[in-house]
Parts: sequence; structure tokens; C-alpha cells
Amino acid sequence: MVDTMALLPPFIRASRMPRKPSRLARGLPGDDEVLLDAPDDRLGPALVAAAQGQYGAASALLTATRANTDWENRDRYARRLAAFARARGEWYEAWRAAAPHDPDALLVGAQLAVDRVWRSPARAELLREVSPLITAAAHGDLRDPVPWRIALDHARGSNAGHRYFEELWEAAVRRAPHHYGCHVAAMRYLASAWQGSLPACFDFAEMAAQDAPADSLVQALPARAAFSCLTDGPGDGPADSPADGRGPEIPRERLDAAADRAIALSARFPADDPWPAEVRNKLMYVLVRLERWTDAAEQLRKIGPYATSFPWERFSDDPLAGFLEIRHEIWDRIRDEARHQTTSPHPRSEHGERARSGDH
Repeated sequence: MVDTMALLPPFIRASRMPRKPSRLARGLPGDDEVLLDAPDDRLGPALVAAAQGQYGAASALLTATRANTDWENRDRYARRLAAFARARGEWYEAWRAAAPHDPDALLVGAQLAVDRVWRSPARAELLREVSPLITAAAHGDLRDPVPWRIALDHARGSNAGHRYFEELWEAAVRRAPHHYGCHVAAMRYLASAWQGSLPACFDFAEMAAQDAPADSLVQALPARAAFSCLTDGPGDGPADSPADGRGPEIPRERLDAAADRAIALSARFPADDPWPAEVRNKLMYVLVRLERWTDAAEQLRKIGPYATSFPWERFSDDPLAGFLEIRHEIWDRIRDEARHQTTSPHPRSEHGERARSGDH
């Protein structure tokens, strides 16, 4: 874990004392109303039932995602249920014993098995033992791309060769050409294989976004590549490495374009919605690093009460506290810039330069 907020600019780290919210922040939920990783109204009841030792609601939830080919939600629900199963293993074991061939139980089991060994020093060897579980999940429903996302993560963690990765990638996109989770897993594998080549990852992300529908989460993939550039790390999830001191290799205009694409995607979803919350939290971080304060404030309003562990867990042992600190800093910065604009003869554009006639 890197030092708390170590990857944020110095003016963000300077003050950590609790502050009253700016008057510009009126209408936002209070600090005590912000939730971390809040489930949506479908996952919530399944988690409540799971806490009572019941697996039927989780099974029904995942079955519905297969019936509706709702692969994005299926992926996030499987991750959350696997995380629950890590803490309550007996819950999952009861489900698996009652329905050993259930495609949904097999999927959660494959994710759980990868999660359990990911941070082990013997990860590569242990992951090879997990392979049969991923294969079983893939055979559970041949349409499902989510086991192939798990397989792509598995390939990275086990140091699989490029040819094997290509076979997995082709199988994944054949099932769901624009599945966000598979694209993220592929980009992270390629970053590892290319020894962190940020331009190559940006190329992959931009090409994928150009080919994806306007409302696809893949539109946020370049912003995820921008996050990697701005943090000098591969992103969230298993096997994150801390910053290694490499400077950004991507021109500012590409970073801004990636952020703009994610802003357009965010605008397609309603505010105060847990579904795009992680995309918005990540985007807000990118905008803060680019010092695009007005845009960051707009995403903050759209986030509402829905903070997510990623990306804040990268910078703090308490991701919720990290989110709240950045929230206050954004409004402080907006207030300071508003004061500056009242005294400066040269107002500045959102991208940090003097405003020109073409900046509108």
C-alpha cells in the first residue's frame, strides 16, 4: 500500500483537518450520508439473504443476468458475491453442495478461487491449480463472457504466454464484443506483457472505445488508461503494484480526450446512481489530477452518495475518508478559482490555460 494520498498533488495532501463544506457544495449529501460500495437494489437483498446463510437470492440474481444477457451486471455481482464468500466460506460451500452444476455457483466459485490466491507469493503456481474451476464455469453457460474475463485475469497472474492470451481474448469478444470487464482484464494483461508501455495501452483503449456503442462502459476505457498513466500503476484489483516513479508518457491532449469521452458516458446515466459510480469515482480522480476542477465538481454531483473503494483504496487505507477529503478539496479549489477570476483580467479555461474565443 502506498503512503496515504501519496499520488495526489501536494495541494491535495497539504490539509487533512476536517473542514466545513463550502457553500458551493450545497445540495450534496453530508459526509455521514456517503456510502462506500453500496449495492444496487438487486444486489442488496441478495447480500442480506447471504448474511442470513441463504443462497437462493444470489442464485436467482445471477440466473436473471444470464436470462437477460446482462453481462456487465453479472460480472460485478459475481465479484461482490465472491468477496462475500471470502468472509463467509460456509455460505458458498452450502450453495455449491446443493447445486454442484449450477452455472452461477460455478462462476462465483471460479472468482473466489482466483481471489483467494492472488496475493500469495506462490500465486502463479497456485493459479494453475485453479484452472479447472474456470473451465467448469465457462462450460456452465457457453454464452457467458464473465468466465473468460476471469480467465484473462488468470492468464496475467500465472504469466501465461501471449498466444494463450490471444485465444482467451478471441473467445471473450466472440461472446460479448464490448464487455467492459474483459477489456479491462485484457488491457492489464497487455500492460504487464508490454512492461507497462502506456502508449500501447492507450492505443488499445482508444481503439476499443472507438468501436464500442456510445452507451457502452468501454467508452470509459481510455480514462482507465489515463488513470494508469497518472498513477504509474496498472489499476485496481488483483496484483496492483505501487508507483515506480515513471513519468507520464502520454501527451496532455490525449489525457484530456480520454476524460472527455468518459464525461460524455457519465452524462448518459442519471445522477445518484450506483451503477456508474465506479466509473465516475475513477473519472473524478483523473480530472483532479488534470486540475479540471469544474469538471471534477460536476462528476462529484453526479456521484452523490456513492463512493467506491476503487480508486481511493490505491491511496489510503481508508478509501471512504480519502474520497471525502478529495470532495472537500474540490470545492475549496472551485471557491479559490472563483475568487481568482474576480480579480484576474485573464480568466482561465477548464484545461488550465488562458481562455480564448475557441474555449467556449
